[in-house]
Amino acid sequence: MAKSRGFRRKTRSLLRKKPRERGKLGLSRILYRYQPGDKVVIKIDPSVHKGMPHRRYHGKIGIIQARRGRAYEVAVTQGDAVKQIIVLPEHLQLHKGG
Repeated sequence: MAKSRGFRRKTRSLLRKKPRERGKLGLSRILYRYQPGDKVVIKIDPSVHKGMPHRRYHGKIGIIQARRGRAYEVAVTQGDAVKQIIVLPEHLQLHKGG
């Protein structure tokens, strides 16, 4: 049988929650309104499948470009290229670095 090459392959430990982190996500993370120019960390929430970015972007810092429906367009650098990805707010977190 051929090996699967799906969207979530090789994510057994990356896309899983610890036992005490399981359950519903807080409303503050879903309802937060990001403004264009905000720096965000892409932190994939495995319990929300919709609007989930590819695993290569997990942990990366991006800049909010625009809002698209309920989701956001985020510019992320990958090597020399700048990628535009569409992510739901459940998978974003405000970057607090200096």
